[in-house]
Amino acid sequence: MSPDDTPSREASEARAIALADRYLAVRRRTESLARPLSPEDQGAQSMPDASPVKWHRAHTAWFFETFLLTPFLPGYRVFDPAFAYLFNSYYEAVGPRQPRPLRGLITRPSAEEVGAYRTHVDAAMVRLLTTSPTAEVIERLDLGLAHEEQHQELILMDLLHLFAQSPLEPAYRETSPPDRSAATGLRYLAFEGGLIEIGDDGPGFAFDNERPRHKVYLEPYRLADRLVTNGEWLAFIEDGGYRRPDLWLSDGWAAINEQGWDAPLYWRREENGAWTVMTLSGRRPVDPHAPVGHVSYYEAAAFAAWSGRRLPTEAEWEAAVRAPEGQELRQTSDEAWQWTASPYGAYPGFKPGAGALGEYNGKFMVNQMVLRGGAAETPPGHTRPSYRNFFHPAQRWAFTGVRLADDMSALDRETATPAATFLEDALAGLTADRKTLPAKYFYDAEGSRLFEAICDLPEYYPTRTETALLRRIAPEIAARVMEGAALVEFGSGASTKTRILLDAMPQLAVYVPIDISRSALDEASEALRRDYPGLVVAPLVDDFTRAVRLPAAARGRPVTGFFPGSTIGNFAPAEAEDFLRGAHGLLGDGAMFVVGVDIAKSPDVLVPAYDDAQGVTAAFNRNVLVRINSELGGDFDLDAFDHRAVWNAEESRMEMHLVSRVDQTAHLAGREIGFNAGETIHTENSYKYAPEMFVELARRAGWKVAARWVSDSPSFGVFALAG
Repeated sequence: MSPDDTPSREASEARAIALADRYLAVRRRTESLARPLSPEDQGAQSMPDASPVKWHRAHTAWFFETFLLTPFLPGYRVFDPAFAYLFNSYYEAVGPRQPRPLRGLITRPSAEEVGAYRTHVDAAMVRLLTTSPTAEVIERLDLGLAHEEQHQELILMDLLHLFAQSPLEPAYRETSPPDRSAATGLRYLAFEGGLIEIGDDGPGFAFDNERPRHKVYLEPYRLADRLVTNGEWLAFIEDGGYRRPDLWLSDGWAAINEQGWDAPLYWRREENGAWTVMTLSGRRPVDPHAPVGHVSYYEAAAFAAWSGRRLPTEAEWEAAVRAPEGQELRQTSDEAWQWTASPYGAYPGFKPGAGALGEYNGKFMVNQMVLRGGAAETPPGHTRPSYRNFFHPAQRWAFTGVRLADDMSALDRETATPAATFLEDALAGLTADRKTLPAKYFYDAEGSRLFEAICDLPEYYPTRTETALLRRIAPEIAARVMEGAALVEFGSGASTKTRILLDAMPQLAVYVPIDISRSALDEASEALRRDYPGLVVAPLVDDFTRAVRLPAAARGRPVTGFFPGSTIGNFAPAEAEDFLRGAHGLLGDGAMFVVGVDIAKSPDVLVPAYDDAQGVTAAFNRNVLVRINSELGGDFDLDAFDHRAVWNAEESRMEMHLVSRVDQTAHLAGREIGFNAGETIHTENSYKYAPEMFVELARRAGWKVAARWVSDSPSFGVFALAG
């Protein structure tokens, strides 16, 4: 050997030592799990699905002996040929085996002899790994170590089930479960979906069932940022969740009646009415703040139905965990495996390997459900985002939990704000000296529904007053519009008021609705094309306050802008001036801009419009707190806040507030938000203009008023601005 070979030889020896060390570390962990147990503990089997600890120890040694030592280590001597029958699990290609339900009858070999078996295998494996192992040996080593880590978790699963059957209810470990602070409210994080990829993307080890990586199409969805807690499960129990067939899948309902389930596995209601749960630390009071565990797929699905949610698919789970916004997901792999709605099946293009090792996963791909994540008892570093665990839907002894999901409607998608932005805005406003929340957070699907209801209220005059005024003055507006002009509407929505102008303007050639909601634009545009076949409808998906370029169909034409609904009042005066200036730039020189403006008037008219007798506006105002609770995990008591609408004469605006009825503390993202009785959260302003005030505002923005129309009381104004 030349001196030049020395670095290569040293590197090869270092790799071999690293392989052996990695192997021995995993093997030592298995022995450390068994060390607190007596030989009697190790030999018992509590049910057909479980196995004795002694069997797990022997089976994992048999795996290395059968699949690495026998084929790859020359001269290897099998420890005991009879062990091939006793400790084979399910490998048909290897030969017959002891039936799984009868593993507890294997009294020989003893636990001590199993230890000797493991020592024999370990010594041989070290020889194999330190004598230039081949790529195939290393590949099988990776599988064998991952396999042993799976059995480490199975040891704890099976042991807990065994100890739960004992009248003594012994503790496996003396340490108490961790103390937990109160869980924050569930937040639902939004994910766009679309065409995504799932499955192992290398380069490290993965089981064959995680491959091939492939594309999946997902509709937009939302995922809870944490797992369901024991406290939330208690509410499900107290609401009769285990007695309501409407919540359960048919097989699940049959299972709970056959098995008599009325709570998660290991729970027991004591004589004093309190719930306790068997843990690896013995029987303990149920901690309402800890994630619920040991529930079947059937129970998870029923709880989701009771919650008005659903379980995520495995593709949704993986895509969320890999997404940048998934950083806000908690408890993904360190508390409990999470049931998904996905049956366990082969990925497109999956083919099991040849020989006995090809039986590892593929033949189980039927009648089971996928779980994702990992548990507190899962060996460190064992899982990854693509990892697929699987159990039959009625099985409960695994360390299982629940994460909820739900769908996003078209409106949810288009009004959804990134959770981080919403949270930042909410914390900034709620921790200020004078608490505020941006009005834009009123609007999710429920907020939009409530606003539509507000527009139909007898107290809410702006919609019907403006509509009546537009019907009267439409011919006069139309007379100012040139042949072949384009009408550009800001924040068009359903384009309801637009039809009044379209009916009066046959000379129009193009209509450009601008709205951030694509679905609203598509629906309105389709209807307008059908009803006005000679009109070119050219929608523009954009924030109307930021649009900088009209569609090609409108360029080079005379342009009229349209901004109805008194939406201008949602801007503070300086912001309104900026908007009008931006609109002038978009519409161009020589354009006309028709703007609806709510005129300042008596508080006797204004206040009821924002504080109706039916309480619809109050519900609309509180919806911002509903969203904070459901999407950001807040715990605001909705009943502890009153709606208040006030006229601020000095600022010429209507204000909406949420008023704390008592001294109280709410929580958001780990922060305490304190309120004194009478303290308010300022949620909305709606500015009202005297006609001359608006004329001056328009002038500063580069417009002059060509015409104005003001309705009878309750007064509402429409202004034709010329650029």
